[in-house]
Amino acid sequence: MSNLVEIDQLVKYFDLGRQQQVHAVDHVSLNIGEREIVGLVGESGSGKSTLGKTLLGLHDKTAGQVTFRGEVMPKAYSAKDFARYSPHMQMIFQDPYSSLNPRMTVGEIIAEGLRLHHKLSNTETQDEVAKWLEQVGLHPDHRSRYPHEFSGGQRQRIGIARALILQPEFVVCDEPISALDVSVQAQVINLLGDLKASMGLTLLFIAHDLSMVRYISDRMAVMYLGGLVEIGTADDVFFEPKHPYTKTLIASNTEADPQSERERASTNIQGEIPSPVNVPAGCRFANRCPQAQSECHHITPTLLPIENGDNPRSVACHLFHPAEISTPAA
Repeated sequence: MSNLVEIDQLVKYFDLGRQQQVHAVDHVSLNIGEREIVGLVGESGSGKSTLGKTLLGLHDKTAGQVTFRGEVMPKAYSAKDFARYSPHMQMIFQDPYSSLNPRMTVGEIIAEGLRLHHKLSNTETQDEVAKWLEQVGLHPDHRSRYPHEFSGGQRQRIGIARALILQPEFVVCDEPISALDVSVQAQVINLLGDLKASMGLTLLFIAHDLSMVRYISDRMAVMYLGGLVEIGTADDVFFEPKHPYTKTLIASNTEADPQSERERASTNIQGEIPSPVNVPAGCRFANRCPQAQSECHHITPTLLPIENGDNPRSVACHLFHPAEISTPAA
């Protein structure tokens, strides 16, 4: 399987002034194959959404590069760059309540991309909008309605139609189910799976719910405080996690059965995620890790392979890659 998207040492810092920076994305490398779904998980504040937006040019890159179909993407997108690449790369946003313009009808929202990128007649545009409303399980007559007339699940379907009507190759799904009820989440997940199969889509699926991510994804990448700590097949990472953070994250995943959830021992991750401002040296999970060793506090582990073959696995942890004896930089 060839790579559609290649991320190489991608960095995104936000300057706060007074020599302070938010390390939102810190030297992330990840390849995404054609027609693959990669799930990206981690706590709030780990940098998942920033990574997705930086991939699509919604944030300028601080350093590193993103390659799409062998072409290096611009460091900072111009209007011409967005016009060139947006038909091929789209985003489904997290909040279906704020991501749709309340002053536009559903038909206008979904048709906006077509009007910008394709020279279609009004009749052709309306036919495409009607087709995509049906594709996502809504009625074509809904074209004349406004977003406030729909439920959260219906609004997210509208957001999916808006992103996919251009038939992109790569879609970043930025927590598309987090604001929805559990039953509606399953419907949206199944819809994305069906559309991926029928359109040959490649997805970066960002979410908190690890069970849902495992269900829809081919591979899973775990992110903590701006960096990746583990990558592997979705089943391997979910059922046999290696990194201490991944283990704790999966153990704290909510049980589907309410009775089981009430009876199980607390597995919440101890402490708060550290500030991403001027991050100290060493493993960023060290101050919360039950297996932390002395080197974890001053030597930063590198994401390296621990398993090869058909199901490669990479982990950034001194438990698997013992740090060489060295003196931390002053």
